[in-house]
Amino acid sequence: MPVTVKGEVGDLGATLMHEHVFGLSPEILWNWPDIPEGWDLEVRAREAAAKLDAVKAAGIDTIVDLTVVGLGRYVPAVQRVAELTEVNIVVATGLYTYDALPPYFGNRGPGSLFGGADRLAEFFVRDLTEGIGRTGVRAAMLKCASDHLGMTRGCERVFRAVAEAHVATGAPITTHSAQPGGLEQQRVLAKAGVDLTRVVIGHAGDSTDLAYLEELIANGSFLGMDRFGIETISSFDDRCAVVAALCERGHAGRLVLSHDSYCFNDRFDPDVVRRRHPNYHLLHIPTDVLPELRRRGVTEEQIHQMLVDNPRRILGWTSTSPRTGTSPRRTTS
Repeated sequence: MPVTVKGEVGDLGATLMHEHVFGLSPEILWNWPDIPEGWDLEVRAREAAAKLDAVKAAGIDTIVDLTVVGLGRYVPAVQRVAELTEVNIVVATGLYTYDALPPYFGNRGPGSLFGGADRLAEFFVRDLTEGIGRTGVRAAMLKCASDHLGMTRGCERVFRAVAEAHVATGAPITTHSAQPGGLEQQRVLAKAGVDLTRVVIGHAGDSTDLAYLEELIANGSFLGMDRFGIETISSFDDRCAVVAALCERGHAGRLVLSHDSYCFNDRFDPDVVRRRHPNYHLLHIPTDVLPELRRRGVTEEQIHQMLVDNPRRILGWTSTSPRTGTSPRRTTS
């Protein structure tokens, strides 16, 4: 059964597969607590819960929070949000970097200044099988990233650790990608033993190159049509047109929808974000995108596939710790 912040659930319902509850900058908050954005856990948790309640009323039942190390993951705050809303929240493990690793990992492991064992995969597996920190909340997805710099040495090390954790647990993987970097991501993951049918190439919807997107699908992966509302990268019309075209070509069973939005993010000026990206919020898909997709000929069955069936297939896995010697198993729900 899928694992959420509150535990296992029988049915995720309509699911946004790439969102964030909080994006935090811990060292800034520790040292300059009076910054204008401010951080009060209870205040921000209640604000986030109100936003999730609104999306629940619009027909969304679950969000996948892909905030991992490198993006300010703080699961105790997400737990508080989960207590205040009926929306299911699924959390992830992994590490977010476009280039070098954080010094804690960069100064350890093969090829580093001081050498030693690479503990990335160990930490990821622990998050998946035992829980994150002392919260007891288990992650349900793995996340890795590469961007305009390509598959740097640091990125490849994260990808390989994510692959190792996937092989050990069966957990699905999602990526952050810059186009056409998804193909390189697939090559690295496949070489490391990953089942590409268990991978979501995130931000694939930034591309309008249907040949590229169909190549990713042919290799087995799901595509994240997951930046609706960020129109400086690809317009609303282009994003909807790509989804509609892929559905028309029979690929709805390989697409998932989302915004990559935050309930609260101290990394950007909220006023600037609202002005430049007025549709960058959790309600954009249910209120704007779905009606436009229907207008373009996307069927209710295809929308159900993208919002309900595909997330269920991706997240419907269970795992026991590899230390027990038992094998992970995938559910068929």
